[in-house]
Amino acid sequence: MLKLVLKGGSRPPWVGLAAAVWVQIASASSYNFSLYSHFLKSVLGLNQQQLTILGVANDIGESVGLLPGLACNIFPPWALVLVGSVCCFVGYGAIWLAVSRTLPSMPYWLLFLTHCIATNSNAWFATAVLVTNMRNFPLSRGTVAGILKGYAGLGAAVYTVIYSLVFRKSASDLLLFLAIGIPIFCIALMYFVRPCTPAASEDPFERGHFLFTQAACVSLAVFLVSTTILYAKTTPSDAVAYLLVAIMVVLLMSPLAIPIKMTISSTKTKKLEPRVESAEALASGESDSSSEIEPLLTPSSSSTNLKSFYENDDDGSDAETLLALGEGAIHKEKRKPKRGEDFNFHEAVIKADFWLLWFSYFLGVGPGITILNNLSQIGISLGVNDSTLLLALFSLCNFIGRLGSGVISEHFVRSRMIPRSLWMMFALILMAIAFLLYASGLTGTLYIATGFTGISFGVLYSMMIPMASEIFGLKNFGVILNFMLLGNPIGAALFSVFLASTLYDIEAAKQGSITCIGQQCFRITFFVLSGVAGFGSILSLILTIRLRPVYRMLYSSGSFRLPLSTVY
Repeated sequence: MLKLVLKGGSRPPWVGLAAAVWVQIASASSYNFSLYSHFLKSVLGLNQQQLTILGVANDIGESVGLLPGLACNIFPPWALVLVGSVCCFVGYGAIWLAVSRTLPSMPYWLLFLTHCIATNSNAWFATAVLVTNMRNFPLSRGTVAGILKGYAGLGAAVYTVIYSLVFRKSASDLLLFLAIGIPIFCIALMYFVRPCTPAASEDPFERGHFLFTQAACVSLAVFLVSTTILYAKTTPSDAVAYLLVAIMVVLLMSPLAIPIKMTISSTKTKKLEPRVESAEALASGESDSSSEIEPLLTPSSSSTNLKSFYENDDDGSDAETLLALGEGAIHKEKRKPKRGEDFNFHEAVIKADFWLLWFSYFLGVGPGITILNNLSQIGISLGVNDSTLLLALFSLCNFIGRLGSGVISEHFVRSRMIPRSLWMMFALILMAIAFLLYASGLTGTLYIATGFTGISFGVLYSMMIPMASEIFGLKNFGVILNFMLLGNPIGAALFSVFLASTLYDIEAAKQGSITCIGQQCFRITFFVLSGVAGFGSILSLILTIRLRPVYRMLYSSGSFRLPLSTVY
């Protein structure tokens, strides 16, 4: 009979989740490109295509995370955060030297490389906190992914508030803060991002804790939008500005209330459920033989169903097979994993579901990044010269999409066993509609379309992450996740550089300027992107149909249960 090895006591995972919130905000630094891109363009004399290529470098650095994906199975999370801090310091420091004219003649290729290095810090930060917390809360993957990616979506609004109220819209000061402030901050927090032993069954208090964290996240979002609108309408004094920033910091610290409450509460007399060893420790083979118990766990109904779902009929006798194995007549082969079990990367990449998920994500996130990278120019072309409000709106709706889809999908996946890819399909349809609104060229529809795009963008991020872990397991989740994220730079290169910026520069040349004004600047681009998103929705529908029986097995008991093969 299998034995379960329990790892000795460790801090509650809520401390790590609270620290992860701050690191996720830090990992949103790539969203700042829209804040300093116009300054970069004017100081260095770049054309739109050159600027867009730097935006792609932004996306390449952020999304090429195969190395941190591999490292998360070898090194502790704090090591990944430390590497990310170094990348942040080197990359943004070099960009600041260029725009401040401290280095007056930085070659364009070096500027491209520094953007890649700067935003590659985000891949290290995000991989460290996301993989660690998904393993710490394996039974609430959709909720955890929604919360962390929700805070990451709010990162743009957090940086916008800092940019507006603290730095008074100084792009140079913002870049200096990214180069020095963010690394110091993340290094101070890296010790608290650590693997903990996850619960073997659902904690009765866990739902309340998640609801509190989600409420804190929503409160922060409302505050950030209100502050951004206030600044757009008035110019607050320094005292008011710093007070607003202080309130923002307090709201960011609110998830710490959960571990503080757990520390000072006297209600710890209740015995905790047995805890299975963290997936990270299991993957590395670490154990404490003094704390093993037998038998393992009574398999949940979903685990049993999943096992029976994948069992193949054997015509031969089990006794004959065992005798043949013992005599060496046949060789035992390792059974290939099935959907819902742990895959190696090379096993996952040959599956149709892997590529359906990748293309569904790519065909939505690529157009979304195109809008984000060109948001300032889109606004200027339609008569909105200040993109601050547009970026804050995108950030808020991105947050709503990430957090909301995590909550909604978690409800329906537990109650109706509906695959999360269905919500990706709805998001892609909404994104296709948004691009048609952009193409209309009206100022009013500009804000509506930006909101729709932000929501869709957030849903795609938030759904892809738990889906990758549910279909292909947590053991090699870091590598599989970061391969999925390659859709970001590839989409940015195809749709932003080769499509949007090329057509923009053609229209600008017709006007005899490097700045294009009018609906025609991006109209063809919007029509093409609408078709791309529409095609992506079809792929998501196909994926939903394919995954429905798998989700029925995984969630047949109303809650996710690890398949038997995930217990090593």
